[in-house]
Amino acid sequence: MARLAEEKNPMKYMLLICVDPTEVIEPSPGGMQIEDWVDEMNSNGIRLDGERLQAPSTAKTVRHRGGKIITTDGPFAETKEIMAGYDIIEAANLEQAIDVAAKHPMARAGLVEVRPFWVWAD
Repeated sequence: MARLAEEKNPMKYMLLICVDPTEVIEPSPGGMQIEDWVDEMNSNGIRLDGERLQAPSTAKTVRHRGGKIITTDGPFAETKEIMAGYDIIEAANLEQAIDVAAKHPMARAGLVEVRPFWVWAD
């Protein structure tokens, strides 16, 4: 994988790391561990930031309606998978971003959604 510094006009992508909390996640024998993936992407200048997230039960959903702020417990969407973390990367294009996501260990145990950042016009 080319170092990011060699790429022109990289784009930012959000990797949403999702898992099914009812499934037990076993590390793949001989496979890359999350710490190894983070170290590799950091050293290549691809990963800009990332964190694990607490359980959905700690979430608050906020809406502003009719001049009032409404908060509810938990996530907005009811889905089988939960967002367990995120990584922000820079990649030359969507294909490179997909390659980076495919190397993430959680792509084998859950799923990694790749989403480009919105590019604001100057």
